[in-house]
Amino acid sequence: MASEARSIGWGGISIVSKSTGLSRTTIGKGIKEITCKESFHIDRIRRTGGGRKRLEKHDPTLRSDILACVEPTSRGDPESPLRWTSNSLVNIVKALKSRNPTRQVGVSVVRRILHEEGYSLQSNRKIKEGGTHPDRDLQFQNIAQNTRNFLEKGNPVISIDAKKKELIGNYKNGGREWNPKGEPTAVQVYDFLPKDGIKAVPYGIYDIAWNRGFVNVGVSADTAVFAGRSILKWWEEEGHCLYPDATELLITADGGGSNGTRVRLWKVIVQELTNKIGIPITICHYPPGTSKWNKIEHRLFSAITMNWRGKPLRSLDEMVERISHTKNKRGLKVTCRMDLTKYQRGIKISDDRMASLNLVRQEFHGEWNYSMYPKTLSRN
Repeated sequence: MASEARSIGWGGISIVSKSTGLSRTTIGKGIKEITCKESFHIDRIRRTGGGRKRLEKHDPTLRSDILACVEPTSRGDPESPLRWTSNSLVNIVKALKSRNPTRQVGVSVVRRILHEEGYSLQSNRKIKEGGTHPDRDLQFQNIAQNTRNFLEKGNPVISIDAKKKELIGNYKNGGREWNPKGEPTAVQVYDFLPKDGIKAVPYGIYDIAWNRGFVNVGVSADTAVFAGRSILKWWEEEGHCLYPDATELLITADGGGSNGTRVRLWKVIVQELTNKIGIPITICHYPPGTSKWNKIEHRLFSAITMNWRGKPLRSLDEMVERISHTKNKRGLKVTCRMDLTKYQRGIKISDDRMASLNLVRQEFHGEWNYSMYPKTLSRN
């Protein structure tokens, strides 16, 4: 604007000021910067120290008060106005004004100060697995060694677990899929299961050697009996065909759930299972808090979740079909069956029945590693 005013000549400042709305003083300063080269700094518009000062210059405690609101250690402080509340920017502004009603602070100032202090919006991340057992790594090594030994002998090694329960119906499923723009799949607003609704329980068996999955979809409780029935179905349909000369079976499982280390019924079911298939079964449980390391989680269940992402599971048949068509680049093949049996909860096992089991515990953490032998075979 100063260049334009200067090119016009006499009266140029007034003409430019009226046409642009700029102050005559501002245009005059611009002309001085053009004519006086030594006072012209191309990297600055206003002089050093010019402009309105930041709020924290007038309010020295503003920054510390904002940090006190978002510090995790202060959330339970009785003096904190944000106790047990969400520390959103709006709530932080309200908290600051409640401490000092005359304080003039807005959301933009709070956002700027938090960014300057290294804060950013973060979602929850599942990384804490609970306490770390001192023999965690040793148990991982033990599982790996047992797996190698079984596979070298041509014996089956399977990883087992129950997947997250799924609502059957026109309910939202996580993930996204390609649809015409503005035409998303319409589903129910609320995920409330009606009285006659179905909640499916997929129980998975992953064959490590053959990279094959077997999923038994139940509609009842996730009990040890259901787990044992699922493993038996796998053996009858696939296991004994893939391993006709198998002399023993290795199962890796989580430390909790229906097949947990402390579940008495699980050990009884394993005894019944080994009696039916006629070969010993060795169980190796993962240490506490390490269930996500179970191979079935990232080799089978993750592929199933990716296969049906963004698609409501409107019926059991549709769920079984989607699981059966699950594949990945590593050649995964999945078989899925439906189990409509109602399984009883809360079955108690007596001490006498536990004592009758043909069970041998390993020297290293026998509560995690043990073998079950058919009644007709010796424990040795």
